[in-house]
Amino acid sequence: MKAQIITIGDEILIGQTVNTNVSFIGEKLTNLQVEVIKSTVIGDNDELIMKEFEDAYNHADLIIVTGGLGPTHDDVTKSCVVRFFDTELVKNKEVLYDIKEIFKRRGREVTKTNEEQALVPKIAEVIRNSRGTAPGMWIKKDEKIFVVMPGVPYEMTEMMNSTVIPKLESLLKDRKDFTVIKNLMTTGIAESHLYEKLGDINELLNGSKLAFLPNQFGVKLRLTVKASNEEECQNKLSELEQRIRTIVGRYIYGKDDEKLEEVIARLLIDRSLKVAIAESCTGGLISSRLTNVSGSSEFFERGVIAYSNAAKVEILKVDEDLLQKYGAVSLEVARLMAEGVRAISGTEIGLSVTGIMGPTGATPNKPVGLVYIGICDENLCTAKEFRFGDDRLLNKDRTSQAALEMVRRNLLGIPYDE
Repeated sequence: MKAQIITIGDEILIGQTVNTNVSFIGEKLTNLQVEVIKSTVIGDNDELIMKEFEDAYNHADLIIVTGGLGPTHDDVTKSCVVRFFDTELVKNKEVLYDIKEIFKRRGREVTKTNEEQALVPKIAEVIRNSRGTAPGMWIKKDEKIFVVMPGVPYEMTEMMNSTVIPKLESLLKDRKDFTVIKNLMTTGIAESHLYEKLGDINELLNGSKLAFLPNQFGVKLRLTVKASNEEECQNKLSELEQRIRTIVGRYIYGKDDEKLEEVIARLLIDRSLKVAIAESCTGGLISSRLTNVSGSSEFFERGVIAYSNAAKVEILKVDEDLLQKYGAVSLEVARLMAEGVRAISGTEIGLSVTGIMGPTGATPNKPVGLVYIGICDENLCTAKEFRFGDDRLLNKDRTSQAALEMVRRNLLGIPYDE
């Protein structure tokens, strides 16, 4: 099955809104082994939309459209669907009920404009919207599937997960060839170094595919395996994954889209351990990431933002003479911060970060991007130097990731030498 994704909205064309919908839909379709052949963004213009519908209908088996379903004059997608399929609008009682219930929960009156959103193309099967007022549409004609959903990401996501994906899975259950995709999440190693460590890629893959997808948190390795049946696919995937893990396993912290903080949460809970964090340059970002994990009270005791030198001395009991001697951004102070937060919290692990995020604050000996991360447990108190880039916000992300990776390695007994 070949698919085309069409995003409608002037706000995306002019850069006012980031098109996260296409990445979400593309990933979901790829996981279903649907080949996405094209993705386009079209403004709120009837004729351009109609031309794009025609092109997609001629080249794809599945067309997914998002955007332009709102109640205002510039939302023209529904009228274009009516024209394209030469159908008419009819009032859908279920959609009208959903709209009234949403407004009732919000304590507001339903307007005539909102009621008109219950008008849907007669040819369409309605996809009910539990998070908004605009329904989605599923149209099957001429062996083609035409899906239309709102552009609001959380509304579209719910429709994809609850309706579109299950319906597609049912249609694809009798496919004769299989593709399996798996992501291995790595951190603490650059893309080029990872590539070099894996050696002869063609020999490693033996006909399968491997993509390197880097970002500020690490490199995602996307493994793609094809075979004539599902069992063969899974066996080939397991063999490939094992070969990769044998070479670079120390850098792999998770699979699919697993976050490092989620992995650490499980490790800490499994070991009945708690961590406390002293943050300077990251301003609470590490604590925020850990407390994004549900149940974080089981493993996270406290986070201290000790940004100033005075805070480091008063709260974390960092020796003032050492602070003056080595400076706030130093191995010595990072180690003392980790030791201090562990002592005042009574946790098994203390973690700390101190650095120069930029663009100001550098000295001849301490450039922007210089970071020290300290970790302390019952067996050791140590710190490690890192050098990141020039972008302040990226440096905060990278520092938080490196600090969490220090915890993972500490828990699993993986050396810090790389």
